[in-house]
Amino acid sequence: MDAVDKKIMFELQQNAKQNTKEIATKVGLSVTPTYERIKRLENNGVIKKYVALVDREVIGIQIIAYCQITLFKHQKTLIDEFKQKMFDLVEVMECHHVSGNFDFLIKVAVNDMNSFQVFINEKLSVVEGISTIHSSFVLDSFKESTVYHLSV
Repeated sequence: MDAVDKKIMFELQQNAKQNTKEIATKVGLSVTPTYERIKRLENNGVIKKYVALVDREVIGIQIIAYCQITLFKHQKTLIDEFKQKMFDLVEVMECHHVSGNFDFLIKVAVNDMNSFQVFINEKLSVVEGISTIHSSFVLDSFKESTVYHLSV
């Protein structure tokens, strides 16, 4: 991956709806090599997919919480089952296996506090192997980015 690939990725992270001609102009290439580089980045799995970033408040998602989860045991089968269950829970936006005082950090997005209570009581706390759940609620979001810094 060279500096031009990184410039292309930066441009796509800023606005994935740009056409190839617009990107080519910004990175200093013609359209065909730019198109070929984008296809190569896609085929190599560097670019996973293209998505629309939705304003969560407009669609009624008012609560973002981060839950710190500790498991009873650190057995591979239990960890794998937990990970699969997190994929199945639509409220879980992110799940990270972490080091430190707890095992997993999940980001939960729900409409309101009642929805969060239902999520905790009926979905998360019934997952086999969970020992403790500690939740923190987002009061204000002032920086949210989906753009990875790429040093050129």
